[in-house]
Amino acid sequence: MVESQSCVHREGVYRWFSSLTSAQRAEFLCGLLDLCIPIELRFLGSCLEDLARKDYHSLRDAEIKANNPADLSGLTNITDEVVRSKLLVSLALLGSDNREAAGVLYRTLTHIDTVINNYGLALNDGRTEEQFLLLFTMASNHPAFSFHQKQVLRQQLSQIQDILQVRKCTYNSFRGRKLVGAHSCSLYSKLQVRHWK
Repeated sequence: MVESQSCVHREGVYRWFSSLTSAQRAEFLCGLLDLCIPIELRFLGSCLEDLARKDYHSLRDAEIKANNPADLSGLTNITDEVVRSKLLVSLALLGSDNREAAGVLYRTLTHIDTVINNYGLALNDGRTEEQFLLLFTMASNHPAFSFHQKQVLRQQLSQIQDILQVRKCTYNSFRGRKLVGAHSCSLYSKLQVRHWK
């Protein structure tokens, strides 16, 4: 009886996880890893190493570029979808101890304030939203970044999430729907002045 309930719960978790966005999956998995004890982490590391070995040759060139600060320094225009895609691949393949390359990526990603203030953050389609959320989720959890860099990237991720919440709140109010909560709409008044001057 207990085992059958466990299978039902496990299947529910699998279904729930498969419905998450990539950014939500990454955030959830990083949280789970933080809960693991060292021996569990070593075992999971072995499993991940085996899975990653299957794609080693096809990703080798991209991994070399992802860990080369000179190659990364050309990826500066995060408003360009191609650049964002390359940044996502670079973050996925960046070595956990490559502080120099992480520094280059950090400088690129911290220009998001300029993009927001000067050009507006064009999150008008689901793909762009997802790319920005995944980009900053991956960066704020990546071990190659220092604690301070992760904190700054986490703040910028929150800023992007706030902008998305404001847009959702504004969209819902224009459509005449009941808003989800007073807190979500109070963000609109705070962020409107800050981001749409």
